[in-house]
Amino acid sequence: MTPAEETRRLLGELGVECSGDLVSRSPIDGSAIGSVREASTGDVEAACSRATAAFDAWKSIPPPRRGELVRLLGEELRAAKEPLARLVTLEAGKIVQEGLGEVQEMIDICDFAVGLSRQLYGLTIASERPNHRMIEQWHPLGPVAVITAFNFPVAVWAWNAALALVCGDPVIWKPSEKTPLTAEAVMALARRALARFGDAPDGLLQCLQGGRDIGQALVDDRRVALVSATGSTAMGRAVGPRVAERFGRVLLELGGNNAMIVAPSADLSLAERAIVFSAVGTAGQRCTTLRRLIVHESVADGLVKRIRHLFASVKIGDPRDPDTLVGPLIDRPAFEAMANVLGEQVETVDAVEGGIYVRPAVVEVEQQVGSVLQETFAPILYVLRYSDLDEAIALNNAVNQGLSSSIFTNDLREAERFLSASGSDCGIANVNIGPSGAEIGGAFGGEKETGGGRESGSDSWRAYMRRATNTINYGADLPLAQGVEFNVAP
Repeated sequence: MTPAEETRRLLGELGVECSGDLVSRSPIDGSAIGSVREASTGDVEAACSRATAAFDAWKSIPPPRRGELVRLLGEELRAAKEPLARLVTLEAGKIVQEGLGEVQEMIDICDFAVGLSRQLYGLTIASERPNHRMIEQWHPLGPVAVITAFNFPVAVWAWNAALALVCGDPVIWKPSEKTPLTAEAVMALARRALARFGDAPDGLLQCLQGGRDIGQALVDDRRVALVSATGSTAMGRAVGPRVAERFGRVLLELGGNNAMIVAPSADLSLAERAIVFSAVGTAGQRCTTLRRLIVHESVADGLVKRIRHLFASVKIGDPRDPDTLVGPLIDRPAFEAMANVLGEQVETVDAVEGGIYVRPAVVEVEQQVGSVLQETFAPILYVLRYSDLDEAIALNNAVNQGLSSSIFTNDLREAERFLSASGSDCGIANVNIGPSGAEIGGAFGGEKETGGGRESGSDSWRAYMRRATNTINYGADLPLAQGVEFNVAP
């Protein structure tokens, strides 16, 4: 079955009807597999108005009731897991297992958010004034714009939307123009959940398809309280100042240039498996992809030889084939970016006519300069050697990005040093697992040019709420803080 034929079947199974000017092409063979209606800037204006009205109603609904909507969404996702995952494979080029994993992330964050709906805790704070109580409350923030990238076409929306909904915020989604069909499928499932919920306000969950102009209009609209944007560092540099200019909030998940340190005591068989998945999963098109391998000189020769062998033998091809481990690059510009870095060293693979399939590359370098310092969204693994841990940590930190990192070691001192304040400067630091892939229970995000944002688990929900500090005087006097005396004559 061609990608176009299978897409039509899956859209029918998911109950999705769409057509329009924005055409989606499958990276499997480059063919057009569907189209959606492209929004206008006028649609952005209308969407923001609906979201503002929805916020007025939704913020007053008790959080556990809001969590019920997210529970229903999770049920719809569970029922549609396989067809939605297959659609992710067709439109984003992910292998079957990764497509299933992405939808499972959506289900998991719904479960997390349902529990969170009863745990939006504030604090009771000791007051220095007698007969006073000081507390901290968290209130809904307002409409949230979620701008997502092609490589996680549905999961990142769910990370944001599930938390925003239980926190009391409507959501306007601007998906990647490279993956519009998966977004339409998710919105069809969301509409089913809304219908079952019964009394959700109109405009609570919306989707606007289109390009940069749609994103810019959302970024500039003062009614959008929070812009959560996932993409390149260049995109973040454009979005951040625009939102800041109107004193809005921004949550940025930007580029990564992730490293793994392999120490002399490492379990090399474990490290090998982690290296392969982290470096070649999603054809190197993850923000957490392993891009720099920092190996101790005592084990480097053997490990690099083994990695070259594994990269040469990994099965590349149609991502629908269950034996495939590396699917296609998303499009021609992705291939050109890889070719600009590697030149004639890029090895293409004949897999499916019309698709762009490349062999993962291992490049040994003596120092971190040029392209090693940049994020190339392709399966390129740079290898550096080190002699002591201080040098390795310095190499790990000597890039502008700060998303994910890891160390393979069986030395407790090395592991703890890597996780300490003088170790990795990344938002994610792992021991004996790779830098790629994350559970929804932990806050996801990074430092420096990665943007500083945090999504998904832990206390990331606070980004979607506003904090209010309240002091209640239940006494008959009016003492002032810091012992200030201010006596007014009777």
